[in-house]
Amino acid sequence: MPNHSFILNGKKVSVDVEDDVRLLWVLRDILKVRGPKYGCAINECKACTSHLNGKAFQPCSVSIKYIKPHDHVTTIEGLADTHKGPGLHPVQEAWMKHSVPQCGYCQPGQIMAASALIAKKKGKKITDADLDTIRNVCRCNTYPRIREAIKDASHNMH
Repeated sequence: MPNHSFILNGKKVSVDVEDDVRLLWVLRDILKVRGPKYGCAINECKACTSHLNGKAFQPCSVSIKYIKPHDHVTTIEGLADTHKGPGLHPVQEAWMKHSVPQCGYCQPGQIMAASALIAKKKGKKITDADLDTIRNVCRCNTYPRIREAIKDASHNMH
């Protein structure tokens, strides 16, 4: 079986899996990283959203063969370590402040999408049009609180 290496939440990892195994299964089943959730496996619900080299992506739609040894994969478990400062990442803090979670299933993906959007904006104001680009599904329908939390977090990150 081929060996694949990459950097997961700041630590080098290696796995022996076939090239066509989706990264979500590598994370959840082999490396036991359970933050990225399985929802659809077709890049629609975005419950598995994580970061690849700082940009939001869905590991359910990427085979391990496309992940290179120098690639940085960050999941919700490693997000707090990407921000300078003590404690949780500002997006995680804003989620609690605005009481966003209900069932919690989509929250890791929502938070990862939000933090990538804020980083991409590089200090510019988050607009409603920006928020509309986040297509993560929330079955509890907490979208108004999600949007407020993202705006709040963006003020605390820059």
